[in-house]
Amino acid sequence: MDWLNIAYAVLVVLGAAVVRGYSGFGFSLLTISALSLVFPPIEVIASIFLLEIAASLHLLPGIWRDVQWKSAGVLLLGTLIGTPVGTLLLARVPEAPMRVALAVFILVAVALLWRGFALKHTPSAPAALGTGALGGVFNGAFGIGGPPIILFYFSSPAGDIAGRASLIAFFLGMDLIGLASQTWQGLITWDHVVKAALFLPPLLIGISIGARGFKGSDPAVFRRRVLILIGVIGVLIGVQGVRGMVG
Repeated sequence: MDWLNIAYAVLVVLGAAVVRGYSGFGFSLLTISALSLVFPPIEVIASIFLLEIAASLHLLPGIWRDVQWKSAGVLLLGTLIGTPVGTLLLARVPEAPMRVALAVFILVAVALLWRGFALKHTPSAPAALGTGALGGVFNGAFGIGGPPIILFYFSSPAGDIAGRASLIAFFLGMDLIGLASQTWQGLITWDHVVKAALFLPPLLIGISIGARGFKGSDPAVFRRRVLILIGVIGVLIGVQGVRGMVG
């Protein structure tokens, strides 16, 4: 890592951290997509994973009381159930078409939410379990399990504050499980820990800036910005899938 690349990486982490602090999600996909332009993904993914956990721990004290722990727990259980299924699909189904399918799912859901679609009642436990399982399938298939969970909370009547808080708690649980798995398989090295420590200051600064922005934002504006962010993520996933299919 030369100094120019380090400066670029710091700016990427700072910008993605602002998004994470504001919305509660989006850090991993934004950073990995941007950093993969100059670094091999294997050099940064584990470090970004460690930073995700640090981000959630940093945000958790401020949102603890707003978390819908019951739904977050059921979603996490569903994710644990669905992840092995996704792993099997990864071994048997081409990844690129699955990415395109996920992108289409995200963009259609964003369009419906933008037009005002919302559930009248909080989804039942079976619905939450199914949503978590769907997220687990995508998580096991290619490490992107967040979109179904994000859409679950932003289509429910939980409200923006509770939805954002529950997402932060959910991702912390999922990341801790992933950390244990990666550590067990020897995928996290001291080099990844050092890189994560290097990026920790811009992460914490960006998280604080984003969280302050959330506290002062209008709920309608926050919702529009979140939907735009989800749409951008959907487009990025779709572009990755199309590139894989034609490349």
